[in-house]
Amino acid sequence: MKVFVRMQWLGVGMFLGVVSTSAAQSSVVDIAERISAVESGLTPIIEVAGRGLRMTLPERMAYYGVPGVSIAVINDGKIEWAKGYGVLEVDRRTPVDTSTLFQAASVSKPVTALATLALIQRGELDLDRDVNDVLTSWKVPKSDSVPNFLVTVRGLMSHTSGLTPTGYVGYASGIKLPSLAQVLEGAKPANTPAISVDELHGQGFHYSGGGYTILQQVIADVTHQRFPEFMKKTVLTPLQMTHSTYEQPLSKKARKFAASGHRSSGRAIPGHWNVYPELAAAGLWATPSDLARFAIEIQQAAAGRSSKVVSQGTITEMLTPQRGGPVGLGLFLRGSGSSIRFGHSGANEGFRVEFIAFVHHGQGAVVMTNSDTGGGLLSEIINAVAAVYLWPDYSADPKPLAQMDPRVYDRYVGEYEVGPNQVFTVTRDGDRLFIETPDHDRAPVFLESQTDFFLTMASERIGFLMDGEGGVSGLVLRRGGEETRAVKQKS
Repeated sequence: MKVFVRMQWLGVGMFLGVVSTSAAQSSVVDIAERISAVESGLTPIIEVAGRGLRMTLPERMAYYGVPGVSIAVINDGKIEWAKGYGVLEVDRRTPVDTSTLFQAASVSKPVTALATLALIQRGELDLDRDVNDVLTSWKVPKSDSVPNFLVTVRGLMSHTSGLTPTGYVGYASGIKLPSLAQVLEGAKPANTPAISVDELHGQGFHYSGGGYTILQQVIADVTHQRFPEFMKKTVLTPLQMTHSTYEQPLSKKARKFAASGHRSSGRAIPGHWNVYPELAAAGLWATPSDLARFAIEIQQAAAGRSSKVVSQGTITEMLTPQRGGPVGLGLFLRGSGSSIRFGHSGANEGFRVEFIAFVHHGQGAVVMTNSDTGGGLLSEIINAVAAVYLWPDYSADPKPLAQMDPRVYDRYVGEYEVGPNQVFTVTRDGDRLFIETPDHDRAPVFLESQTDFFLTMASERIGFLMDGEGGVSGLVLRRGGEETRAVKQKS
């Protein structure tokens, strides 16, 4: 039976996968029906008066104020379809298509982790050796509060080394960028403090963008290569992630394909996007199709059917839960048994992204948006894909709102200090609570219990910390795998 690639354009920036000549027509119809079902089957993640609402993708883009979104769906171990919606920048007509670049944000981390595992497989790095043994241009600083600590590559990749900072906010386009050394040391013009150890290594999960910045320096010192070139050679080219790059700032050629980031106000970020010299942690530009190829390689390698970057044994290690949480080496893990899945979310200034894939079922999805408000839309799209493709052991039920006297909300109102010049502000407006952070405009939060709230993004949650006397002493903001703690300031 002859096999060919059938390119069937059914809308802005969409393509279908590989089909046989005898099954081509029916296969295209089936896929088109599934696409239509996803596009018309979004369920709000917040339950509305018990109604089983189904809404369209354009309706939900308008609701969240998201100018552009791009989707790739994995089925039967291949990209079944990919499609772009909306525009690269508000008030402009350039449409999003399958070649549009988005900032992958923290999804940069698992791609970096895979490249790091290639070095380990070649014997150039050791998972459990002190990284200071291989760092030559900079050393992880000693800690008076945590003596005899050991920072390892395993700890860096699994967020169990107790390192700060949690994440990065990037730099406005056109301004002077810090070197990697300045980021590590917190020296001007870096806008984040120096990396430090604040938890005993191995005692628990503590999300750390700083850990991956150290990993970036480890790779540079071991390979003596520019990080973008190393990543291209080690992962991007072998996996045919041809649109993706770790180059920051973007080249003039790549800028033509890049979506602009947008704030929750609906305005585009000045200069279109922020620049992230913290490449390993947040610097990848990619398309959903390229990230889908990354996920498919993990699926194929786990099954022993591919070894384009690392072997089956190494991928098994990557997918093994590490100490302290549902995290492997660079990947977050959910489910169990044959339904175990892996993935990661990301939140750079003006961009939200998430991917989920099953280890054993050849299924998955990648969604990328160009707005701070894209988080809720990510969840709703992925839930729609899960429902249409009958993902096993995957709950997409909307969240019911708990009932509470709105006057109780006053206990949560106040300012919560994360660190120097970093304050979260919680306010009340009638029977609604809102939160504003340095990298998140004022957004509503919804009550799940007396101490647990969530934002419109399913993976954005707030846990308020009680002081034992009915008061609130602090909060924990969780975004995907990232966790930020803040102490309530006395009024």
